[in-house]
Amino acid sequence: MHFSNALQDTASNVNTLLDQLIGTRYAATPRLLEAMRYATLDQGKRLRPFLVLQSAHLFGGDAESALRTAAALECVHCYSLVHDDLPALDNDVIRRGKPTCHIYFDEATAILTGNALLTVAFEILANARTHQDASVRAELAHRLSTAAGYNGMVGGQMLDMTVADFGEVDSNSVVQLQKMKTGALIAFACEAGPIIAKAGESARSLMNGYAANIGLAYQIADDILDVVSTPQRLGKSTQKDNQQSKATFVDLYGLDGAKAKSEELVAAALATLDGFGTEAELLREAALFVTNREH
Repeated sequence: MHFSNALQDTASNVNTLLDQLIGTRYAATPRLLEAMRYATLDQGKRLRPFLVLQSAHLFGGDAESALRTAAALECVHCYSLVHDDLPALDNDVIRRGKPTCHIYFDEATAILTGNALLTVAFEILANARTHQDASVRAELAHRLSTAAGYNGMVGGQMLDMTVADFGEVDSNSVVQLQKMKTGALIAFACEAGPIIAKAGESARSLMNGYAANIGLAYQIADDILDVVSTPQRLGKSTQKDNQQSKATFVDLYGLDGAKAKSEELVAAALATLDGFGTEAELLREAALFVTNREH
């Protein structure tokens, strides 16, 4: 299957499952459910869920377990976007081509929506349908909470707000920031497959190596697109990093240097898959997509 078709299939399957999981039948708070669905359904590339499904496939993991884990991860990712867009953080008014959650609803609803999406992610992982082995469910919950928390995504967001306040920004500080802010959830996506398949430490280490490289390459592509693209193409505001004096790879390396660094990281990611055959082809194409995407 071609990568673009596989990515679309993943998005469709994740949307269908999220539609079921964040249903309206028993909603005690219809407005909150409406906002949760607004923030999650029929949106985004679903690259992180795609990586969960493909990493599970690579090691023979159960497809339903992978899909439910992918949906949980997407809830965490969408919560982070809702909160990042708030006036106290990035103060964005457009996300994925439509008004951000706090603009469409209000700030209080957006805060509660993020809170609800974060918690429902762990409700999904804890459910016995996610995996028959309770130890696997516990490990998935542990790894996702670590990736999303103060030593992962949330900590990276804090660094993003403050790193420029500590003087001259160097490559090490930017890499550390982005490994936490962007890379941590991508790392979980890639590690989830071996966890679901009970594939062992060597498989997890291999996928962590792949994830570390594509996670940084993904962020470099974001930094480049923020400079060279348009809100219409991206579906969100551009030039925000420069306006907010945020540390980026473009600042460090320049546009050409950032592109070269991204290509170097993708080559390293591809090298981690050298021991696999066609079963890893979609993961190879995902690595190339990361650096060549236009939105």
